[in-house]
Amino acid sequence: MKRIRKAIIPAAGLGTRFLPATKATPKEMLPVVDTPAIQYIVEEAAKSGIEDIVIISGRGKRAIEDHFDKSYELEDVLLKHNKISELEEIKGISNMANIYYVRQKEARGLGHAIHCAKTFIGNEPFAVLLGDDIVYNEGKPCLKQLIDCYDEYNTSVLGVQTVEAKDVNKYGIVNGIHIEDRVYKVKGLVEKPPVEESPSNVAILGRYIITPQIFKILEETKPGKGGEIQLTDALLKLIDEEAMYAYDFEGTRYDVGDKLGFLKATVEYALRREDLRDGFIEYLNTLKK
Repeated sequence: MKRIRKAIIPAAGLGTRFLPATKATPKEMLPVVDTPAIQYIVEEAAKSGIEDIVIISGRGKRAIEDHFDKSYELEDVLLKHNKISELEEIKGISNMANIYYVRQKEARGLGHAIHCAKTFIGNEPFAVLLGDDIVYNEGKPCLKQLIDCYDEYNTSVLGVQTVEAKDVNKYGIVNGIHIEDRVYKVKGLVEKPPVEESPSNVAILGRYIITPQIFKILEETKPGKGGEIQLTDALLKLIDEEAMYAYDFEGTRYDVGDKLGFLKATVEYALRREDLRDGFIEYLNTLKK
């Protein structure tokens, strides 16, 4: 059985929901407190044992590459000013994983973005972490939970959580059978169904382990809604060829591609910081008056 060594992080979107902030700044670089959103994703992958990460980027995304690159000038300034803790933190960013970049030249959907990494992945299973989803878990990272499930079942695994019934039309929804603990056997998938037609309230939330058979399917998948090649369509075809499971991961998930979700993440990450918590709570309490 091949272990999960590689991960894809799609980051080619324009971030129109955050205009004008994202006119010249990639949405993935918007900071949650003082850390770019995409760094949380890369850290999760690295802590889960991922060795090689490919970020699917597009025009105007150079800041992402610069962030994870080595910064000799900045390191020299920090060393000269004896800012050792800051220096170690900056060095850690560029050393946490091997990061590569592939450009998605056209906005043709998530399925197309995944296919752009075919050469990088080769013939081995891989992880996908969507850049709009940050998952906080102080114990075991979300992706590591999925990898452990993959190690048991040796096939594709979708990261899921239950959502409120009224929100099923925002997500890809799993039609499956609960088989043990937090594991479901996937029978089908429905992309953003109307509330009254949804087969469940088990939603796919930005984390996947996928077998390499998906690449051949993506090559044959025709554009769907919006003229884009949808990953969900390809996963549906993959179910016909092999077993697929879903894992109800533990952790707090934030949709940082949504303004309210981004604000929630910022507030809750700030409250977890010892250097900010007390002063921030004091400030928040003033807002109640």
